[in-house]
Amino acid sequence: MHKPFRFGVQSSGLMSERSWMAQARRIEELGYATLLMPDRPSMGGFAIFPALTMAVAATTTLHVGSYVFSNDYRHPLLLAKAVATLDAFSGGRFELGLGAGVSGGEYEQMGLTFENAGTRVGRLEEALALIKQYFTAEEVNFSGKYYTVTGMKTLPMAVRQPHPPILMGTAGKRMLTIAAREADIIAPAVRMGPQGVDPTDVPMEEKIAWIREAAGERFSHIELAQPAYEISLSDNSAPVFSPPGMCMPMRTMTTDQAIEHLLAHRERYGFSYIQVFDGQLENFAPVVARLNGK
Repeated sequence: MHKPFRFGVQSSGLMSERSWMAQARRIEELGYATLLMPDRPSMGGFAIFPALTMAVAATTTLHVGSYVFSNDYRHPLLLAKAVATLDAFSGGRFELGLGAGVSGGEYEQMGLTFENAGTRVGRLEEALALIKQYFTAEEVNFSGKYYTVTGMKTLPMAVRQPHPPILMGTAGKRMLTIAAREADIIAPAVRMGPQGVDPTDVPMEEKIAWIREAAGERFSHIELAQPAYEISLSDNSAPVFSPPGMCMPMRTMTTDQAIEHLLAHRERYGFSYIQVFDGQLENFAPVVARLNGK
């Protein structure tokens, strides 16, 4: 049985405070489930936690989250504490997206060392253990290769138990295997190279097979996610404003064609949680109206 569709909007908040809050209300009004923010300081825009706090204050049912936090930018316990606080303030409306970092240039700008993928992924794996311990124990005690924590109290507690949903998006086998064991939402990605899609990347079916094998019995509880950043609806007059640096061309479809496309991908891969960027917010709304919750 496939999971019902739900939809999210990714936005960095390149707007005024009033426009940001109005956008959050509009996202909720149109039936989108989540407002997600990237953790990319070089992109500009608002800081995630204060911006999402304002978004939950302006709405009543909209969930908010990160897409995704770079693990190396903050200590995992400080992140867990901030997540728990916003989850408590919002009544359990936070989704925690977490990744190992992708931009060497951004690390360099902040004076951080961009270590090899194996090191960053290993550090992320320990961070996940720390974060989960924060949400499930009275205090955190941990000794690993990258982190050591002794007797750290775990307050405040999150509303959602055992913890807010964890989202991971990645293209590689090791990260997908970790996500299969630890995450609630997984967005298996296409590996990109300097010229676009990496021709050596494996088919998406193989990545789903990696997740299924590593997840075992918990696979049926995992929500699979997919971006639809490239889709523009030709029968909707709302314009689409492409984000800076978008590396894929827009694909123009009718609403019916877009719905068929998403249904086919859910049948083939299991994708049911679909994200668009804020420039598609109005244009994509007819698809949301037709598929949301089905």
